[in-house]
Amino acid sequence: MAKPKFAIYWAGSCGGCEIAFLDIREKILDVDRAVDLVFCPCVMDTKYQDVEAMSDKEIDVCLFNGVIRNEENLHIAELLRKKSKILVAYGSCASEGCIPGLANLTNKEAIFQYVYHDSPSVRNPEKIVPQTETKVKSGKLTLPAMFDYVRTLNQVVDVDYKMPGCPPVAEQIWAVIEAILSGNLPEKGSVIGINPKTVCDECPKTKEEKRVKAFIRPHMIKNIDPEKCLLEQGIICNGPATQAGCGALCPQVHLGCRGCYGPAEGISDMGGKLAGAIASIVDSDDPEEIEEIVGQIVDPVGTFYRFNLPSSILGRKI
Repeated sequence: MAKPKFAIYWAGSCGGCEIAFLDIREKILDVDRAVDLVFCPCVMDTKYQDVEAMSDKEIDVCLFNGVIRNEENLHIAELLRKKSKILVAYGSCASEGCIPGLANLTNKEAIFQYVYHDSPSVRNPEKIVPQTETKVKSGKLTLPAMFDYVRTLNQVVDVDYKMPGCPPVAEQIWAVIEAILSGNLPEKGSVIGINPKTVCDECPKTKEEKRVKAFIRPHMIKNIDPEKCLLEQGIICNGPATQAGCGALCPQVHLGCRGCYGPAEGISDMGGKLAGAIASIVDSDDPEEIEEIVGQIVDPVGTFYRFNLPSSILGRKI
């Protein structure tokens, strides 16, 4: 019997999700025995034309990671949707927008201005910027056009499942692969491989409902109590609004949860929920003091919307 056909693709991403796939260690041999990997630019030389030549729905499962940043990303997203029976938004970039999504705080014109003209490390006296088409002696060179803002995978094509994480942890990846291979999948649209609670529910640290007079960054505190809730020690932690499933890895090494697993069930805007949670533990009723305490939070948007700006209610700069 023919093996199911499997594909993994990276769009606008760092490549970490591909590396995370290797974290399943020797189980990758089980994957190799069970499926036929037909498209994965990270490890094989399959061409786009090879995918275009496939019949519709010929690929059984495609794990798609990365944001939709340019025309090439969009083209391949639409192509893989057409050729795949099951399309999974794999990792935070495809699911929520992740770090690349913070580019939505500005636009393409401003990004190009800084990167190619204003950055202190750039010397560009001819003021050259990337062109979608450049004529050379041997013919024509092309680059995909960059969009004005970043989108998630489900904002451009129909997605069957989401698998959050930056990157997803190995246990989650293996659980999802097992579910796919066994056909034991939840209803379409589900977030798979996660715990239907928050990171706080997974975190072993003790919570005492304490309020705080100051917020401080982890490297600035000398004596972190390893047993107590980080947020109650004034260390920003996004656990109250973040989907569980990672095992609270960051809090267990005394770093606040970054929020990479996206919003927990029932939360429509993760940044707003987090801002509310943080405000609720401020130990003051004086408006000026509250403003001073909250002002100690470095980069609020980059903190509360770090992994989900494109998928949030804010979405992008207008």
